[in-house]
Amino acid sequence: MEYLLPSHCTSKARLDGKTVIVTGCNTGIGKETAAEFYKRGARVIMACRSASKTQDAIDSIKNQTEGDKNVGELVFKYLELSFLASVRKCAKEILRTEKNIDILVNNAGIMMCPKTLSENGIELQLATNHLGHFLFTLLLLPRILKSAPARIINVTSSAYKWGDQKMHFDDINLDKNYTPSGAYGRSKLANILFTAELAKRLNGTGVTVYAVNPGVVNTELSRFVDQTVFPGASWFYNSFTKYAVKTPQQGAQTTLHCALDEKCANESGLCYSDCKVFEPEAVAKDEKVSAELWDTSCVLVNLEPSVDPFQPEKDDVSI
Repeated sequence: MEYLLPSHCTSKARLDGKTVIVTGCNTGIGKETAAEFYKRGARVIMACRSASKTQDAIDSIKNQTEGDKNVGELVFKYLELSFLASVRKCAKEILRTEKNIDILVNNAGIMMCPKTLSENGIELQLATNHLGHFLFTLLLLPRILKSAPARIINVTSSAYKWGDQKMHFDDINLDKNYTPSGAYGRSKLANILFTAELAKRLNGTGVTVYAVNPGVVNTELSRFVDQTVFPGASWFYNSFTKYAVKTPQQGAQTTLHCALDEKCANESGLCYSDCKVFEPEAVAKDEKVSAELWDTSCVLVNLEPSVDPFQPEKDDVSI
C-alpha cells in the first residue's frame, strides 16, 4: 500500500552541467534524491560514511537507469558528519575537485540513538544532524555563492516539536535531562532555525535556502530504536511504516521540489512539506534563538573568526 495522497515534484528541469551534493544518500530518501538528480544529468557528489554501501547504491542506481540517455555522474566522497575533521577534509576535497556547487542537500541524519558524545565531545544527534551540516555548508558557501543561482536544502522533520522545544544552549550535551526523542527533536528544530538564519544572511545573493519535512518514511533511520525504546521496537515501526506511510521515493519529492521547482527559486527561508509551504510553530521562528544558535554553532565547530563564508570566491581561484 502506498501513501494515500503522495505529493510529486512536477518540475521537468534538467541539470546538465550542474553539480549537486547530497549527504547520507546511500539508502532511503537520500538515495532516491541522488538517483533523480543523476537521471536529470547532474554530477552528483554522494557524501556518505560507507564507501561499500555507497558503491552498492551507485550500482543499484545505474542498473535501474540502464539504457537511459543523458544521465549524469555519481561520485563518492567520504563524510562523517559527527567528526569535524572529516567534515573539513571532505569540504576541502570537494572544493579541490568541483568548479561549481549548484545544489547542496543536507540530508544525512541519525535518530533516537542512546546518549553518546561525538569525537569532538558534542551530543551525537546535534553533532550529526546540525553541527556537521552547519560547518559543511559554511565551508562550501563561497563556492556556492560563486555558482549562484544556487540552492541549499536542509532536511528536517515534524519531530522538531518533540521534547521541550528548547535548544538548551547552557546544557548543550543535555546532561541534565537527555532523552533520545527529545535530543532528536532538538536537532530537527536546529535544522529549521539554521535555515531561517542562513536565508536571512544570504538575502540578495542568489542563493536560496529551504527546510524540508519529508514526512514519515520507511527508511533505516529507526535503527537505534531497539536500544532506546524497547527490544523489537524497530520491527513494529518498520511494519507500520511499510504500509501506512511514504516510500523513500515519495519522501524525496519535497526535496526535489525545492531543488528544482522554478517558483521555489524566488523563495527562501521557508519550510516545505508535501511540496507546499507550511508554517512552523512559533519556537521555530524565534529570530533571537536562531541568531544564538548561529553564534553557538560557530564556537562549537571552531569556525575561525577570520573566515567569512559569505564572501564569494574570485574567478581565478584554483581548484
